[in-house]
Amino acid sequence: MENKKGFADRFDWTLAFIILLFLIISLLAISSAVTTGQYAAYNFVGKQIFWYVVGTVIIGCVMFFEPEQYKKMSWYIYGLGVLLLLILFILPDSMALVARKHEAKSWFHLPFGDIQPAEFMKTFYILGLARLITNHHEKYLMKNLKTDVILLGKIVLTMLLPLAFILKQPDLGTALVFFAITAALVIVAGITWRIILPLLLGGAGIGALLLWMAIYMQDFLEAKFGLQLYQFARIYSWLDPYAYASNEGMHLITSLNAIGSGEIFGKGYGGRVVYVPENHTDFIFAVIGEEYGFVGASIVISLFFFLIFHLTKITLQLKDSYSTYVCAGIIAMITFHVFENIGMTIQLLPITGIPLPFISYGGSSLMGNLLAIGLVFSMKYHHKTYMFAKNEDD
Repeated sequence: MENKKGFADRFDWTLAFIILLFLIISLLAISSAVTTGQYAAYNFVGKQIFWYVVGTVIIGCVMFFEPEQYKKMSWYIYGLGVLLLLILFILPDSMALVARKHEAKSWFHLPFGDIQPAEFMKTFYILGLARLITNHHEKYLMKNLKTDVILLGKIVLTMLLPLAFILKQPDLGTALVFFAITAALVIVAGITWRIILPLLLGGAGIGALLLWMAIYMQDFLEAKFGLQLYQFARIYSWLDPYAYASNEGMHLITSLNAIGSGEIFGKGYGGRVVYVPENHTDFIFAVIGEEYGFVGASIVISLFFFLIFHLTKITLQLKDSYSTYVCAGIIAMITFHVFENIGMTIQLLPITGIPLPFISYGGSSLMGNLLAIGLVFSMKYHHKTYMFAKNEDD
């Protein structure tokens, strides 16, 4: 019965169309963002097309494997990601293979571009965590408080290894993504709220304490935890950007001015007048807000909501738990990226340097996200095969 289903019937054309729309939006926004001449003659649009082509190839390769194969390879893939982070950490800065940006040792410098392994580690981590949760539930069929504590301990240990390397780079933005993925999968895994609720309250308390310490105890945090001064400056510039208008607050102020000046319908393509540094990467939403106004920005946000809704719909249709956990982790990763990126451009959240998925320029981010989408394509493509096979066995 599964052989009667052809490629056209099993392929998720809706998801492919959504990604195509993001490609169009990305190219329009990037091409306009770099017209100010601040980036010389570098062709960011051509490079973004190249990364999208590479990402499409990645999707095609990822779809070739079935979910059960990913389940078997999960720990090897997770280990590969950790190994890449380790290599990046132990290599000296003097080597041409290592690239530093904004004081972060996070990139491999390769002939075709700089690659950030942490972007791929997010998806590798999801695969490993999904395998861990699935195996735990298969081992402990009778769920109780003790088994939930054991599962939570396993999850935390799995997160700590890559998180340690990422914080060492340092890359707090990516570290927050790992926390978001972990929190989502802890909830989806069915861990009792008797454990989750105290952790949430405790986490909120610790977050409030760290915020207070970042404002009033900077020297202590720098000496004891190795946090850098520029990371504190992001907190100050978020709370009161106009007090730091000449340095740390400039990014946020220019972003707010750009989005606000777009008003309802925007200034049109290429009509920007507000200069926003790095507007083709982390602050691409400011370009969209200024040129296409409230209407254009709302359309982009709505497209993200539609993407998340569609991914959620796929997740609810899946029958095997491993695929469900993988898709849930991917949804959490993309959702956090969207809320954090857009939130930081409108002063809702602190600036963390997280790109806008599928729209911001960047090879590592784009390929990492398309790798994750490729997994969703795979889960959906092979889903009906497993469903009918199960019925036949019955």
